[in-house]
Amino acid sequence: MHSRATVTIDLAMITENTRCIVDALGGREVIGVTKVTCASPEVARAMLAGGASGLADSRLENIAHLREAGITAPIWLLRSPTPALADETVRYADVSLESELVTVRALDAAAREAGTRHGIIAMVDLGDLREGVMPEELPRFLKGVMALENIDIIGIGTSLTCYGAIIPTADNLGMLAALASVSEKEVGHPLVVSGGMSSSLDALVAGDLPPAVTNLRIGESILLGVSTVTREPILGLHTDAITLSAPIIECLRKPSKPRGTSAQDAFGGRPSFQDRGVRRRAICAIGRQDAPPEGLIAVDPRAQVLGASSDHLIVDVEDLPTVPKVGDTLKFVPNYSAMLRLFTSPYVDKVFMTPMR
Repeated sequence: MHSRATVTIDLAMITENTRCIVDALGGREVIGVTKVTCASPEVARAMLAGGASGLADSRLENIAHLREAGITAPIWLLRSPTPALADETVRYADVSLESELVTVRALDAAAREAGTRHGIIAMVDLGDLREGVMPEELPRFLKGVMALENIDIIGIGTSLTCYGAIIPTADNLGMLAALASVSEKEVGHPLVVSGGMSSSLDALVAGDLPPAVTNLRIGESILLGVSTVTREPILGLHTDAITLSAPIIECLRKPSKPRGTSAQDAFGGRPSFQDRGVRRRAICAIGRQDAPPEGLIAVDPRAQVLGASSDHLIVDVEDLPTVPKVGDTLKFVPNYSAMLRLFTSPYVDKVFMTPMR
């Protein structure tokens, strides 16, 4: 029982999911992505224990948090910084993903001032239209970076599926591999070939992941155990490593359709309702401020999430064999969007289940 909405994180499952992915990739490097958990040090350590060779996050604040927690593993900054944040980037991150020379020049100056070096992954846009230079511009970008004294080009990479929903395939990943081959001749040393994120695991399963891809940046599949292409379970991973328990504050039988003149709801929408007669409905102490209701799936399939206001989650519990009571909790598995919001919300407790020793 929890008196407040609570996310429970099973660290043993996260370690096992990481290990399963590392094994399935057969020697390719896995960088564990912590951003959706707001860089939880506990989750980061579980990923490293499962064989991740490094960590990655999109926000410098999160990377600083990991460093302050004593984590010394290599950390990549996934979202390119503004030039004004070059000093912080060099201080906290070993590697950053870059596509703008003006930013890399600022990183070079910051590294020179700090008496250190900074690694970059040169990002290429292969169709998803998020970050990355266009393929034909890659040689010019690399040439500009090679002129800098304190920057190491450690690899080239791409992002797929996150914005444009473009699936990694033999064609686009093959193009990345071909660009890497040409780029290695240009820079004069082997390069890490970072072939995307969790969605590239589908290419692995389909046999379409080129051998030249040596690195993947994996977050959602480790944490939720699903394909980010289909949102179905993948590689036999645990799909319940992260769960939400929300306490019930009301549980009454009511009509299933509101009565009166309809207008907009609190978020400007115009909801529609199916008239299913009088049903028992539980109200849980969590709302849209903490998680989108459409991203929460009740563990017991006989309970159905109906919707939410900013602070109240409405769940049909008519078909549960035992009538829930006020103070009981209902348990849910979040999708990626809900997990992101839950970890960000200060109103949701986080409980870490540590492995048995």
